[in-house]
Amino acid sequence: MRSLLSSLLLKQILPAILFCVTTIFFPAWNVKALEITGDISGEGSLYLHEGAYAGQEESSTSAAANLELYHDFTDSLSFTLAPFYRLDFTDSERTHGDLREAKLLYLADSWELTAGLGRVFWGATEFVHLVDIINQTDQVEALDGEEKLGQPMVHLLIPKEWGTVEGFVLPWFRERTFPGEKGRFRTPLVVDTDHPVYESSSEEHHLDLALRYSTSFASADLGLYYFNGTAREPVLLFSFDDLGAPLLSPYYEQIGQSGLDLQMVAGEWLLKGEALYRIGQSRSFAATTFGFEYTLISIGDTMMDLGLIGEYVYDDRDNGWLPTIYDNDLMGGLRLSVNDMDDSTILLGVIHDLDYSSTIIALEASRRLGDTIRLNLDASFFLNMSPQDPAYSLAQDDYIRLEMVWYF
Repeated sequence: MRSLLSSLLLKQILPAILFCVTTIFFPAWNVKALEITGDISGEGSLYLHEGAYAGQEESSTSAAANLELYHDFTDSLSFTLAPFYRLDFTDSERTHGDLREAKLLYLADSWELTAGLGRVFWGATEFVHLVDIINQTDQVEALDGEEKLGQPMVHLLIPKEWGTVEGFVLPWFRERTFPGEKGRFRTPLVVDTDHPVYESSSEEHHLDLALRYSTSFASADLGLYYFNGTAREPVLLFSFDDLGAPLLSPYYEQIGQSGLDLQMVAGEWLLKGEALYRIGQSRSFAATTFGFEYTLISIGDTMMDLGLIGEYVYDDRDNGWLPTIYDNDLMGGLRLSVNDMDDSTILLGVIHDLDYSSTIIALEASRRLGDTIRLNLDASFFLNMSPQDPAYSLAQDDYIRLEMVWYF
């Protein structure tokens, strides 16, 4: 019931409240200033192996819609509303909606204040974003964890000549989404998202806080932050449902986390790194990822540019307690920018686990078809997966996915 009420509040009640409040206090808006953009997409996935678990299909289809409404009330006040919905014809847990953004932004001479649901990204590296902690991962949307749920927040930003200070008050926690019984990329036991467990007695209403400082100097960008609150990454506890069937229950603990991200340009070289130190989950641990991207301009006397990417990630947590698939991994990639009229790009990445010799190969390709349509191709292949690797549950999930997006 609590999850149902939370979902109702996020998807219906909160937008209505924001609309009513702004309508009452700003009745004379110029409706011509309202900007509406969005996209509608359809995707089909083909899995190259029979599913490892009962009920998993060898293909799937879905459709999704993104909408963004933006309005300037005055030169200092604006409103953004960005709802999202996906309909998946195979995995019922992937059929879901979310308010990615529903926020008011006030710009003063020396500070900015955002209130509502928003998205904030922190990070510098290509493959793993260790320090990105404000928003919860929408794990049913993408395997790489790049898609995020909207986070209720009050965000104060103060820019100064010596850097930017940001403060976050996060009054409401968002639970991570997980694939259902018929979904791919799932754990051996289904995660019961209807009955999460919290360390805090306030549960999802625990007040989380974050403070960040960022600055630029010479050719480098540096960010430092501290977060205190509910861990976005749950521990999965062995449990049973009402009928005695085994399942996993997400357990959200209280943590303190310090993080750093750095990016520096040196000619054609882009050097980047991230690091964190976390306390509160049984024992403290540290993790880091760092690497480079080197760009070859106009390869072979063409207009194409080729980026060479190399990164390494290390995490010293115990995989028997809070497993992570990125604990001692070497990563490499090629990014081809064709620089043609259709904005064609290709990214090929390889992740190799140095402990278990497991290898993940990922391909992303994209190009525009005309002015309003984009075609995206994604594929991942999981090779030589070791049973000791936390990513072993993906061994049968090699896939090729084609998506067509219409923008309006």
